[in-house]
Amino acid sequence: MDVKTAIDAQGWKIYELEGTLFFASAAAFQNLFTPKDDPQDVVIEFRNACVKDPSAIVAIDSLAERYRQAGKRLHLRHLSPDSLELLEKSRGHGRDQRARRPALSYCG
Repeated sequence: MDVKTAIDAQGWKIYELEGTLFFASAAAFQNLFTPKDDPQDVVIEFRNACVKDPSAIVAIDSLAERYRQAGKRLHLRHLSPDSLELLEKSRGHGRDQRARRPALSYCG
């Protein structure tokens, strides 16, 4: 995966991803982000990226937890319909898992 970063007019950091998030890229995905150095609100822009498998969901959830632990908010923007469906399906499995997962904001 490739990433470009920018700070928008509101002071939010935007991580613009390009590529596919799946089992082979999940570890590298984690290394793209710096929660302790980032502002209060962070956006992952998926316009040019897609989420392909359950390991990608785990990677996103793990990253969201890192931001939550840092007291920051993570927003996901422009997920493809297929990627969003995969995320939502994974969140619907198991009441205990849902309760432990950090909240994510899905932007349009």
